[in-house]
Amino acid sequence: MSTAHTGVPTSLRQHALPVPVPAGEYEQCPVTELLRRLGDKWTLVTLSLLARRPFRFNELHRAVEGISQRMLTRTLRTLEADGLVEREVFATLPPSVEYRLTPLGVSLLEPLSALAAWAVANPRRVG
Repeated sequence: MSTAHTGVPTSLRQHALPVPVPAGEYEQCPVTELLRRLGDKWTLVTLSLLARRPFRFNELHRAVEGISQRMLTRTLRTLEADGLVEREVFATLPPSVEYRLTPLGVSLLEPLSALAAWAVANPRRVG
């Protein structure tokens, strides 16, 4: 599942990981990195809101209770750098900014939805 194992099989049972799994391989694994990115406090809620429609910054800030402007800015910048969110600046006074999912971000919604459905179906079994 690292860059050496980019052909992730349909079933993880079919994937033969070496035993022991080399630490370097685990650290370089794109799945490991994606789960780290998605696992922070604000990323999933931000992606979920942007899945509905584009949001202006302040509108998004009001939609996520408890997030600071600084943390929302940081989350959006990370998602933008990862290619999941795009930022559009409108030439108004003052300038306004709108955020929306990119096609790559939209393509992430289906696997995220499957993971969310599994988590809702198994709430007391994990964690």
